[in-house]
Amino acid sequence: MSRHFADRLAEACRAKGNALCVGLDPRWEQLPKALRQGHGRQGLEGMARAFEEFSLRVLELVAPLAPLVKPQSAFFEACGPAGLAALQNVLRRAREMGLITILDSKRNDIASTAEAYADAAFAGILVEGQRHPVWAADALTINPYLGRDAVEPFLVSARQAQGGVFVLVRTSNKGAGQFQDLRAEGKPLFEHVAHAVGAWAEENPGACGFGDVGAVVGATHPAELARLREFIPDVVFLVPGFGAQGGSAKDVAAAFRGDGLGAIINSSRGIIAAFRPDAADWEEQVIREVQEAIQVLRSETPMGNLKS
Repeated sequence: MSRHFADRLAEACRAKGNALCVGLDPRWEQLPKALRQGHGRQGLEGMARAFEEFSLRVLELVAPLAPLVKPQSAFFEACGPAGLAALQNVLRRAREMGLITILDSKRNDIASTAEAYADAAFAGILVEGQRHPVWAADALTINPYLGRDAVEPFLVSARQAQGGVFVLVRTSNKGAGQFQDLRAEGKPLFEHVAHAVGAWAEENPGACGFGDVGAVVGATHPAELARLREFIPDVVFLVPGFGAQGGSAKDVAAAFRGDGLGAIINSSRGIIAAFRPDAADWEEQVIREVQEAIQVLRSETPMGNLKS
């Protein structure tokens, strides 16, 4: 990865004419029935193999259409060591297919612990002077709650590897307001976080004008999404909540810059769980859901202005 993260991201979105991110959140009960029957008697190792097989097939289906994928590490970690190996294989294969990868782990900690998380995600672990890659993701989701000194190791490692980080700013869960809406110095806490993210993004801009620090802003808060876009114009938004979680294309339109850049719209369950487990045509349904999501985003948001 020898080019700035935001420039590689912009290039990938322009090349495919969309900014759809397919979330890889495999759940056992939602897998195709044939996969479960083939691996169900093998415990956690069987579940990990099923997750890997399913995710790799999804990559093959979506790679010609969408520019990004976002594996959620929790589902793979829940399978134990075999799940971690499966996640590693999925990330590796996605990179080989030219997809931008966002590792969704929402990491954060302090000092050497944060450095370990960060190096595992990006630059690799240093052993006797040599770097050994672990996840080698293009980007990582992180939690800013511990402050700049805890974010710093992620910025350092990401920039060393020309990667990016996406900071939780305004999340789409029902309880988000418990802390994010608290007023401090006359404005809600999430706006303070957004301003910090904007400042961090300005430290290392790409040629496209966006920085390597992005913001996670839920699709279920469209008014706040529009407000945040106004005062952090050079920050890429990773927007979850589209599709199955209730966010519409019109809800996410304000996340984009006029030229169609500036936002990544994630859909997980709406794509990889859009079929009945016993459906023989589940692969066709996955493709159809991706195509329909791209079509509606192109018609109802500035994403339709993307040009290669």
